[in-house]
Amino acid sequence: MTATKPNNQHDAGTSLLGLLSATVPLLLFIGLCYLWPAVVRGHAFECQWPWIQSLDLYLQFRLDGLSLLYCLIITAAGFFVSLYSSSYMAGHPQIGRYFAFLNAFMISMLGIVTANNLLLLFVFWEGTTVFSYLLIGFDHESNLARDNARQAILITSAGGLALLMGILLLKAAGASFTLSDWVTAGDQIRQHALYPAIFTAVLLGAMTKSAQFPFHFWLPNAMSAPTPVSAFLHAATMVKAGIYLLMRFHPLLGGTQLWMTTLVIIGGTTALWGAIQALAPSDLKRVLAYTTMMALGILTMFLGGQTTPALTAATTFLLVHALYKASLFLAAGSIDHQTGTRQLDRLGGLWRAMPLTATAVTAATMSMAGFPLFFGFIGKEIMYKGALTETVFPVFATTAALLSNALMTGVGGTILLGVFFGSRPTALAGVCEVPWTMRFGPSIMGGLTILFGIFPGWITTNLVQPAVLAFHPTREGIRLQLFHGFNTPLLLSVITLTLGGLVYLTRNQLRNGVALLGQRLPVTSQRIYQFCLDLFTRTAETVTRGLQNGSLTAYLTVIVLCMAATVGWPWIGSAAATLRLPMFNGSMEAVGLVLVIFTATVVVVTAKSPLAAICGLGGVGAGVALIFLVFGAPDLALTQLMVETLTVIIVSLVLPRLPSLKNAKKRPMLHRIMTAALCAVVGVLITSLLMGVTQSPLDRSLTAFYESKSYLAAHGRNIVNVILVDFRALDTLGEITVVILAAWAGIALIRKPKERNPCNPSS
Repeated sequence: MTATKPNNQHDAGTSLLGLLSATVPLLLFIGLCYLWPAVVRGHAFECQWPWIQSLDLYLQFRLDGLSLLYCLIITAAGFFVSLYSSSYMAGHPQIGRYFAFLNAFMISMLGIVTANNLLLLFVFWEGTTVFSYLLIGFDHESNLARDNARQAILITSAGGLALLMGILLLKAAGASFTLSDWVTAGDQIRQHALYPAIFTAVLLGAMTKSAQFPFHFWLPNAMSAPTPVSAFLHAATMVKAGIYLLMRFHPLLGGTQLWMTTLVIIGGTTALWGAIQALAPSDLKRVLAYTTMMALGILTMFLGGQTTPALTAATTFLLVHALYKASLFLAAGSIDHQTGTRQLDRLGGLWRAMPLTATAVTAATMSMAGFPLFFGFIGKEIMYKGALTETVFPVFATTAALLSNALMTGVGGTILLGVFFGSRPTALAGVCEVPWTMRFGPSIMGGLTILFGIFPGWITTNLVQPAVLAFHPTREGIRLQLFHGFNTPLLLSVITLTLGGLVYLTRNQLRNGVALLGQRLPVTSQRIYQFCLDLFTRTAETVTRGLQNGSLTAYLTVIVLCMAATVGWPWIGSAAATLRLPMFNGSMEAVGLVLVIFTATVVVVTAKSPLAAICGLGGVGAGVALIFLVFGAPDLALTQLMVETLTVIIVSLVLPRLPSLKNAKKRPMLHRIMTAALCAVVGVLITSLLMGVTQSPLDRSLTAFYESKSYLAAHGRNIVNVILVDFRALDTLGEITVVILAAWAGIALIRKPKERNPCNPSS
């Protein structure tokens, strides 16, 4: 009996578009290999182009040891994933959109790790957020995919806003936007009063991106994305953006008690919780997601240290995890593609049906478990050495690393033995091996876990050491070896494998226990998120029902109140002590015009007939125009007069169509008092703003520019006309367009509608 293919998969051979897409990361990888030797020797490649010169901002990029390590991981994983997707996604009706999103995400990720400017890094940071949202929700017809994509973008976007706040606070503290300038700025920032706020903001950005506790829950839910996307985003690249951020900020913010304590506790908690939760699910991708969460916690915990072994352990495990986890994710996709299921209880005995995939999974799981001769064994050795040398909480760090690794060993055994060994279910009788494009990536990365384990010296010299020195300059030797002798880390590795075996033997009991724990917990991060989301939705509905009530008066009141609150509150507070009432030295004509305007305003407010209101409105506009004329602004006076004349004409045509003022319903006194108070507040606000502008020293740089360029560049003697027609021609065109549209709408309002003839439908 042949296994049923999943509904969202399209088995249509190999996509040429996928093969072409794979050439982009391949060419980038080859280019990086060309620059690799110089970076290993300590050279950093930099380039910049003008960006926003008025703010002294440039498009700055830098490639050093740390950037190189990340770029190699990103491009290599991008190549394998694109090649894999050429078969996995072949025949999908939206395959072009898929590869466009995938390459856009890869470029954004490369931008993060090569940006030498904080604001540029933030732009690419948000780029990864947007494109990961599109990739997670790629199956947009699925409600689950849409909900999980929304959850991911809400969590990571909130972290992005926190990161932006940290960047701005850094600038306020005197730090440069250029990352390469931070080498000597660490002491200044760590002693600054804003340091706790800066650290908190940056940490929130890293925690949300790298799924640290308590923001971890979005990562397992993001497994609704296509499996190649999960391998690329959630194993090798995006979730490690937060780790990269902590590495880059380590010279600037690291070394304090706050930094070390917070990162060790958060990282250790995330690692333990992820490892425990990995025991419960039966979905293969979800199991791998929790193991990724565990690895991210381990990386964060070691970045809290200040010793060279701890930071070397973080850098080494970064590479170890990228290799085995990407291989496992792609293999999980191959299993799902051929069998139609990812449920562990429905799989088994696939070794003979999929021998090459099984071999790749064996290498990856052995590396994850930390067996000798595998790169994961070296990673665990240096991990335990780093934990023992932690500056704060070394016992906690060592215990967290030991228990997490033991649980991962048991999970690895469950994946390997449960999927490929034992009896094969009847429904999987017709399963066969996947195409070579889907085997190539897992096989190469699985093979590298063995090759790097046998030759760790080359990895130390060419990858790990340059990366560590990029954010932690040290003279202490960095060395990875397959065998360091009989020491404490080796003993801990033996204990890890022993405990891992016990975890595998008791996996069913542990699974039931973890499931029961999840049910009994009164509060979880997922429930808190859902509560906050529901609260936000209910609040928005309540506010909308209160404001969108169909009353134009209510709309205008809200708009005016918001303007007064947002503009007036900070302005009045700062200007109350400095504003002075201006002394009047003008003519008596101006005094008379002010009295005319005031009288006309009273007529408009108290008018009982439309004609009186129109006359009063015209008197206000004419009085203002005459004031402009008295004070030597004839152009402005003429414009004001024309606008007021047109306004009076339109109002004269529209007002007779409105209900009579005599029959208008009297509003309650309280409402009239509140309206009058609101008008008074707005009047005081506008008056104070005008006084503040007139009493402030004028910046004449722009005036001098117009005076010097009006005649020479525009050949005009009237500066106002030159500004309107030449320098601000597009603005003037827009204003004309608005006036025309307003006139069009006015004509539509004043036109008398034609009476319809019920006997003639065409009328």
